[in-house]
Amino acid sequence: MATESEYKARIQAYDTPQLLGLWENIQQRDTSEWAAGKALEHLILRAFELENADVRYPYSVPMSTVSINNSKQDMEQIDGVVYTQGVACIVECKDYADPMNFEPIAKLRSQLMRRPSATIASIFSMAGFTAPALTLLNFIHPQTILAWEKDEITYCLENKSFCSSLVKKYQKAIELGMYNFSAIDEGYLL
Repeated sequence: MATESEYKARIQAYDTPQLLGLWENIQQRDTSEWAAGKALEHLILRAFELENADVRYPYSVPMSTVSINNSKQDMEQIDGVVYTQGVACIVECKDYADPMNFEPIAKLRSQLMRRPSATIASIFSMAGFTAPALTLLNFIHPQTILAWEKDEITYCLENKSFCSSLVKKYQKAIELGMYNFSAIDEGYLL
């Protein structure tokens, strides 16, 4: 499989119509040229980038000077980071066939706890979320993790609205304490 820099170079050549084609392939589970989950990660980040967000593509955070058996270990793997309209957001993507349970949310919460308090996170799930996962999202204060589902990804790709939807989802989290407010809910964009 490709390296992270090769994946980044590949996706940065995509425009919006090509992203929509890749999105169809992801939904059909036809992404053999990408390692598991990599197509979704890169698609989300590129979509934000095409909307003029500053993006950091997937990377690892090494443990500082800690060596086990003379080998360096990574402390975290980050799917990406997006900076837009004053919002700093860690991105986590899960291309699971079944609804996502709470474990990835707990892991993401730990990552947020190591960062400045103004940092939020977004977790994108192809199959939605279990009830325990959604419950956890609403009770992990002061960390903020916003939930995104497949229909929202489609909507944001088609409408080039990832950046504006991120800001509005964050506003709804502040105003209503809802972390899974949909970007396509009726009246949402008013």
